Amino acid sequence: MRMVSLLGAALVVALLAFLAPAVADDDETVAGRIVGAALVDPGAYDRLAYLTDRIGPRLSGSDNLDAAIRWAAAELRADGLDDVHTEPVRVPHWVRGEERGAILAPAAHPLVLTTLGGSVATPPGGITADVVAVPGFEELERLGDAVRGKMVLFDRPIVRNGGAEHGYGSAVELRVHGASHAAKQGAVAVLVRSLGTASYRLPHTGVMSYDDGAPKVPGVAITAEDADLVERLLATGATVRVHLEVGARTLPDADSANVVADLRGRERPDEIVVIGCHLDSWDVGTGAIDDGAGCAIVMQAVATLKRLGLRPRRTIRAVLYTNEENGTRGGKGYAEAHAGEIERHVAAIESDSGAGTPLGFGVTAGDGGVEAVRALAGRLLGIGAADVRSGGGGTDISPLRKAGVPSLSLRQDTTYYFDWHHTDADTLDKVDPEDLARNVAAMAWMAWSLAERDAPLPRPAAGEGDGE
Repeated sequence: MRMVSLLGAALVVALLAFLAPAVADDDETVAGRIVGAALVDPGAYDRLAYLTDRIGPRLSGSDNLDAAIRWAAAELRADGLDDVHTEPVRVPHWVRGEERGAILAPAAHPLVLTTLGGSVATPPGGITADVVAVPGFEELERLGDAVRGKMVLFDRPIVRNGGAEHGYGSAVELRVHGASHAAKQGAVAVLVRSLGTASYRLPHTGVMSYDDGAPKVPGVAITAEDADLVERLLATGATVRVHLEVGARTLPDADSANVVADLRGRERPDEIVVIGCHLDSWDVGTGAIDDGAGCAIVMQAVATLKRLGLRPRRTIRAVLYTNEENGTRGGKGYAEAHAGEIERHVAAIESDSGAGTPLGFGVTAGDGGVEAVRALAGRLLGIGAADVRSGGGGTDISPLRKAGVPSLSLRQDTTYYFDWHHTDADTLDKVDPEDLARNVAAMAWMAWSLAERDAPLPRPAAGEGDGE
């Protein structure tokens, strides 16, 4: 493990921190204790290594996700946290099955592909059809009846740090809703250029959904290289013919659970700061950056505060959500189970952006909330995590945000995140232990600070930030 440089830089800080009294006199001392302890403790990386290497991918409905839930609850109990328990949630159970495809004409080429989560299967023997390629829904609509009986390739490249115009968000709707758009015009299947930012011939999976009343046709993601190949062949005027076989199945909903653990508050235990992540992952790779890292950060953050003997004014609650990837049932289930106490949730922080260097926080709150968080994050300047911006939250805490709970996202360097996102390459080697430890420090300090403030953050208007 690569903790040597951090050990040298932080050892003195950490030793002084552990010698400090359990209830410190000022924020600077507490910040030093929290950050110092987080930087020298390899616990987050050790947890992530077990989750990824010993348990592996954790798709909703799988035995692996069940094992991960049991493991996480046992870890949090061993940390000595309060009221560690699981909260039942019913989740979708989709199974990938066999998948293969090939270009048959004008020349034979195998396709490297992955079925999109939620897709239906092809008929026995598969589907063979000519391909039409479009960059988006407008161009598809202009083709009209020319789509009937064809496979549609949605081909919109994304680039690193591409922002609203060329980033992940600019193309995700093609993956999610492309099959229904194409099927309404008579398409028999959909190919989607993978939503990835590197050309490693890696197909990127992800969730898709079918519109009510629309025909259901199979959807797969193909690699950037194969999408380029199809486009080049079409540009010559050739007819590109593809064969596709998909064996996906949707089974009855399965039992699952959120994992919940509290560090109970000393003065206002009924007021809650949530720190959350999602424990499920896709069935490709081992879910290291999405979102095993987030779970390691959340678990280690609350464990660090516990081990330092720091008891916050308000309760800090760690929630490891189930089923973020293909149903968001965990986030919805938590909000429903705790509907009677949502008004006592004073903040929620989500970590679901990998394990890159922490940069700061995004914030959705009422007037003055961003400035308040910026002041708290000033203590994280030494680890580079003091940049606070407007607009924060995440998929799992979005039901809380919609109910008016101030919501934050742990912002990280995601330059290479979409190289590996939703692929077989989402594995532990993509995680730098030093960066992971810095993320723990940032999460632990912000959770502590929000739980300690005299007044909670101002609440946003209900529903504010829903598009984030």
